[in-house]
Amino acid sequence: MSTVPIPAQAPRGPFFIDTESCQCALQLFNSTAVHFEGEEAEEAWRCVGDSHADVYDGESGKWFLPTHPAAYADAGATNDISQPFNWAGNPPDLQKTFIVDNITHDFEPLDDTVAPQLSLLDAACSGQNSSEQSTKYYDAVTQVEAGQTPTAATLCFAGTQPVELQNASSWTTQGCNLGFFCQNNTVIRLPQWCPPYYLCNEARLSGGFCPPQGPLEPVICKEGNYCPKGGKESIVCPAGQFCSKGAYKPTKCSIGSHCPAGTIKDMSFLPLGLLIFLDILMSAFVVWNKVRNRTDKNKKTSRKANSRKSFLKRAVTTLNADQWARQYESLEDNEFEMTPRIMRVETGFGGVVPMEFDPDDDHFECEQKPSSDLQLFIRSMSRCIGATNFGLSFEFENLAFHPKRSTKPVLSEVTGKIERGTLSGVMGASGAGKSTFVNVLMGKQNHTGGTTKVNGVAGNISKYKKIIGYVPQDDIVLPELTVRENILHSARIRLPANWSDAEIQGHVDILISCLQLAHVKDSFVGSAAAPVISGGQRKRVSIGMELAALPMALFLDEPTSGLDATSAASIMTTLKELSRLGITIVTIIHQPRQEIFESLDNLLLFGAGRMIYQGPENRVEDYFEDVGFRFPKHGNPADVVMDIIAGQGSLYKPSGDTDIMHLIEHWKNREVNLRKHASIQSVPTQETQALRKSIRLRGAPWYRQIYYCFLRSILQQYRFKASFFAELGVGALAGFLIGLAELSQDGINFRGIFLPPYELLSSSIDFSSVPQMSLLVGLSIGLTASSPGVKIFGEEKLIYWREAASGHNRFAYYMGKVLSTIPRMVLANLHFCIFFYLLTTPRISWAAAFTANLLYFWCIYGLASCISMITRREDGPLLAVMLSLVVGVLNGMSPSLRDVRRWHMQWLWRSSPGTWLAEGYFDQNVGPLDYLYQIHPAADYIGYRLGQFHVDLGMLMVIGTVCRVLAFVLMRVMNRHKQK
Repeated sequence: MSTVPIPAQAPRGPFFIDTESCQCALQLFNSTAVHFEGEEAEEAWRCVGDSHADVYDGESGKWFLPTHPAAYADAGATNDISQPFNWAGNPPDLQKTFIVDNITHDFEPLDDTVAPQLSLLDAACSGQNSSEQSTKYYDAVTQVEAGQTPTAATLCFAGTQPVELQNASSWTTQGCNLGFFCQNNTVIRLPQWCPPYYLCNEARLSGGFCPPQGPLEPVICKEGNYCPKGGKESIVCPAGQFCSKGAYKPTKCSIGSHCPAGTIKDMSFLPLGLLIFLDILMSAFVVWNKVRNRTDKNKKTSRKANSRKSFLKRAVTTLNADQWARQYESLEDNEFEMTPRIMRVETGFGGVVPMEFDPDDDHFECEQKPSSDLQLFIRSMSRCIGATNFGLSFEFENLAFHPKRSTKPVLSEVTGKIERGTLSGVMGASGAGKSTFVNVLMGKQNHTGGTTKVNGVAGNISKYKKIIGYVPQDDIVLPELTVRENILHSARIRLPANWSDAEIQGHVDILISCLQLAHVKDSFVGSAAAPVISGGQRKRVSIGMELAALPMALFLDEPTSGLDATSAASIMTTLKELSRLGITIVTIIHQPRQEIFESLDNLLLFGAGRMIYQGPENRVEDYFEDVGFRFPKHGNPADVVMDIIAGQGSLYKPSGDTDIMHLIEHWKNREVNLRKHASIQSVPTQETQALRKSIRLRGAPWYRQIYYCFLRSILQQYRFKASFFAELGVGALAGFLIGLAELSQDGINFRGIFLPPYELLSSSIDFSSVPQMSLLVGLSIGLTASSPGVKIFGEEKLIYWREAASGHNRFAYYMGKVLSTIPRMVLANLHFCIFFYLLTTPRISWAAAFTANLLYFWCIYGLASCISMITRREDGPLLAVMLSLVVGVLNGMSPSLRDVRRWHMQWLWRSSPGTWLAEGYFDQNVGPLDYLYQIHPAADYIGYRLGQFHVDLGMLMVIGTVCRVLAFVLMRVMNRHKQK
């Protein structure tokens, strides 16, 4: 579409409008003929660029000789000027151009020396007839002569007056803005803005499209086309490339994209294909591993069955041979006829160890390798401890513990001793102080009075933490790991650093065999709610996790609670056998059966925080009978003792005082008690030095502990495959839904004010689409990652407390868990980004979007870790989701950062990862449009800063790291008493 100037007067002869919108008229010179390169003519074509100038007045402009200078003479006419104004019989000769010198008024051929005399508008004249424009001009002349409105020459379609956007100087230096199509504009026909029709104005104000309202109005290059610099062409985007709206050059499509000619956005399906392949690969691995485990299990079952059949066959054969041989024996040789039977072979820690066995005997090691697991276990202990005496002895005098903010002490005036290699039972009624006594004795709590000694040496017992084991009442084990995996991790962390992994694994296998868990070593431990192995076996696993570290003393909190009588007896038998090896065993026990009670070497009876009795178990009846109590002949002495020390001894003492305080005073005043607490013999210096060396070498280096914790956490995540795949599915679904919400925009998520001088051509602005998109991204990632982030630590507080108390490196545990979440975050982010980017097709690059989203995952996981440290496991996921919504909303969109700055609250928004994510998205999506829009006013309007995408990514990294540091501090300071 083009327009022509409104005719000020009728042409006086042949006239046309050239391709540069100049007025060209054939004129007769008033003075003399024109002589041009040997040719002579009395008339010539004059073209002027100013549409308001009179083409017949003056000598300026660009002049052309007619193609046929003497044509009028041949026709017998006076001249060609007498022809009609639309006559085109003698057009200008474009090769014969000249000007009239401003000073001499001579005719000069147009060359570089005289060209500067032309005005900017006249220099643009081409002298080539534009038939379209000329026809419209002729129609306008006709309309004027008929007294009608010259609609053919109107500059705006609505009949309004246009507004010039550029002057000649601006057009010459700047030309058409990048991204615009200026087909009809020249230095003569400068870009204009026409006031639109009301419907067009409504469309533009609502963000819609309206065609140009005038032929000289530039239009933004349409999608699917690109307009090269200059704006004179609108070229269809070639195949293999895409052109978004306002493109001035095509952009190459990504690998895997389908980009025919005219493509408006890049939709690469290669990442989706790779993701599908990756998911199929992971699923295949899971299926293969499950089939392999099932096959291995069937093979083991078959081997066990064959082994059992072979054993029974050998036993029967031996039995038959014995019976055949005894037929020839005289019965007089034996007082009774012996019935043949199969003898049960002792297993576990109850095997017989030769007294002359020396684990350091090189000759024995080379030629007489031990044949029993027990001997191998003893060798491991000897090597680890560096001595043949494995136990610790404890002395305590006037031991007291008075908690802060308490009116009375929990323990007071507790004096006694525990010999090495003994099984000691601590008994008392509820609130008697037995748990506090054990915690103080093993260094979990600091006593507030009295002294304690280990092997006759006074000092802080906590320094012996690495060689003292503690088995809590609840079986705190990881249910998703197998029996062997639980014990192996404890051994790897706590055994000396100079042990190789092969030696550690061999030691663990020996220990499992001694604990009689070999048949279930590859079974999952399970939880109390969903058990896999029996309760007694779970308790053995819990004990095995401590024995894996080869402790010199083992404390247990009610190891028989919750077990049936048989399982309880089995556990106590194991403990008894361990004490016979030399390990000091101290256990809190509650209402034991008679066999268990009688298996104890020593008893420590408590009441009201004081000692009631401390001594051998086999003398406790005599002691209380001396006080006046009578034990039933067929009763359980443990029950009687519990009744007495609980203040319910009146049933066993018809007369006299049965009050607890009386028992406490009686024990205190008993002279024999004072004599029994003679000091334990001091430990030889050589053994003390070996003990110190053993403590110093215990525990793997921190970096190796990080590695072991990382492997364990990865294994846990694999075992919780359903949760892991659910997170991936949620991420993919979130990305897909956001993509659907943004699909209709075709990647156009910003509209601003065009660069000068085309501001008037702008439609309604849209500064909020990119922040809204980043808001959806932040909320989706928050919902995807917050709950799994809480579970990383929230589900394992008991495990952490137990491991920290046993000497595990807290930093190593934490770093191992943190590092194990990185593959999980990467995969979840990959599923989210592929669907999000495929459907949304934003201007931000795929790598930049993936990096920004991954760092936001990093922040959400960090925030969730902080939540998990301060809340209960039941409340953590909900609070983490709420917090992720809060930080997602604080992204600087509404209220904008500009408004927040006025409130002096910008620090709060800047502390939210949502703001940095939104700012990064805004920079990468809007920044590439700086050639088309005024992007800095848009950024200032919201409050974002442009050109610092690397800073945005860095701040996301910093916020996520700070959250993790805070979570680590909270992990250390929260419930510190449980970590001792």
